[in-house]
Amino acid sequence: MAKPRSPKGRARVTHERLADEYPGAECELEHRNAFELLAATILSAQATDVGVNKATPGLFARFPDPWSLAEVDPEEVEPFVATIGLFRQKSKSLVGMAQMLIDDYDGQVPHPMKDLVRLPGVGRKTANVVRSVALGEPGLPVDTHVIRLSNLLGITTETDPVKIENELNPMVPASERGHFSLRMILHGRRVCIARRPRCDDCVLSDFCPSSRL
Repeated sequence: MAKPRSPKGRARVTHERLADEYPGAECELEHRNAFELLAATILSAQATDVGVNKATPGLFARFPDPWSLAEVDPEEVEPFVATIGLFRQKSKSLVGMAQMLIDDYDGQVPHPMKDLVRLPGVGRKTANVVRSVALGEPGLPVDTHVIRLSNLLGITTETDPVKIENELNPMVPASERGHFSLRMILHGRRVCIARRPRCDDCVLSDFCPSSRL
């Protein structure tokens, strides 16, 4: 097979091969509905999914919906998330998010990007996670793995997450953007590891401009 030469071609082959490599890729934040995923993703900023998953069962047992969360002070949330970095600010964001859901969206997680990013603690990455995983909408979350792999693979030279998202979106079918991001993240965690990339085991190494082979 000829090596893809254009960024669009490299994105297409990356998408195809990672789909074969990680056919069952799923969001690793444990959740039962869009509200729980929204809260968990807010907590996941500068934290690991494993750490968030340890905290959220107790959090959701006490605050199972926006109404229960919106009626408390952030200080009452803090003990449930104290093991997570920036827990005080995140507690404020969680309460503020719940209050806005009730005041502006009848307690439902909104679908449009413009509405999601209004919520406290929610940026485009968080909004795209919720849209693609829980709401059935197109969304391509751009995290550090997606940024790093997109650059290493020569798909983009941008480093700004929003610019990368805008470049990648036309290269990936709308319905597959969330899966593409999830698989890039898994590949970055398991194979293309930042400090010790395993190029010998990489299904993309034959066309990756950064391959060490």
